[in-house]
Amino acid sequence: MPKRPTLADIARAAGVSTATVDRVINKRRPVKKTTEEAVLNASRRLNFGAAPSPTNRMAESLPERRLGFILQKALKPFYIRLSEAIRAAAESQRDVSCRAEILFVEELAPEPIVEKMKDLSRRVDSLAIVAVDHPLVSDEIWRLKQRGVPVWALLSDLSSPDKAGYIGIDGRKAGRTAAWAFDKHCSPGGTIGTLIGSQRYVGHEDRDTGLRAFFREKQRNFNVLEATSYLDSDDGAYKGTMELVARSPGLAGLHVIGGGCEGAIRALADKELIGKVALVCHELNSETRRGLIDGSTIMVLATPVERVAAAAVRLLAASEHGEEHAERFGPVLPFEILISENI
Repeated sequence: MPKRPTLADIARAAGVSTATVDRVINKRRPVKKTTEEAVLNASRRLNFGAAPSPTNRMAESLPERRLGFILQKALKPFYIRLSEAIRAAAESQRDVSCRAEILFVEELAPEPIVEKMKDLSRRVDSLAIVAVDHPLVSDEIWRLKQRGVPVWALLSDLSSPDKAGYIGIDGRKAGRTAAWAFDKHCSPGGTIGTLIGSQRYVGHEDRDTGLRAFFREKQRNFNVLEATSYLDSDDGAYKGTMELVARSPGLAGLHVIGGGCEGAIRALADKELIGKVALVCHELNSETRRGLIDGSTIMVLATPVERVAAAAVRLLAASEHGEEHAERFGPVLPFEILISENI
């Protein structure tokens, strides 16, 4: 009868110590992924008992994290792409077993966001939310912190001092970059219109502030109109653009802060202003990509969706019971600057 292999035999075959083999086989202490796989592969080659597969063994040994995400508007391509990227990032985690649960809110009002926060927080260890900055949201963040559920601001920052941190781009820099594009593309003295998704989105407010700060600092002779809210929708952007064009026949540039840029492109086409009004958007999709090609859009300042998702999953997975984390304030990620020549 063949001799049953020993731990020392497996150690020699895997190129590790007997103590390491003991840790893996008997689940005494975690080891590096590559070391664990080497030991398990060697144990199978030597027919050492019923060694579990590396995948199953790793899944058994990894700590579990339940991650919650509250996003906006389930049917918007941007949020569909973000939700898919979040799920992919959760599945790809190697040091922790992640389960991501994603809920969507169709309104910008704070009340439905807070209701989703209360619901989801009962089932997750940490939470990331795309939300308007409102006292009701801040109060719920405080309540969840007391319960040990850290809440991260996602895409748009929140003023709550109790949030775990912010994950997204620097809105002020994005706004200044949009202003730079208008400055290079439009004749001095032109009128720049702005459509803002919501005045209570800190990220939108930052972009608007950055644009205006650029023109003040550089002392450019542009007429920047007061921002018009359009509730971050295609139809809202269409109506807002039509109203801006009617009020300002000599409109030189249009800054659409948020989603729904398709509506602005449609309105400019209806008014036969494609190529006459410089359009800058903040969301890359099939319509804005075509806009860069046909000249209806001069620049898209896009959020790096996959990088945001990866950072969010990593930080939420590391957030445990409200403890301070080394990256508490989260990464401010660089946005993508897209023009017709680099898409």
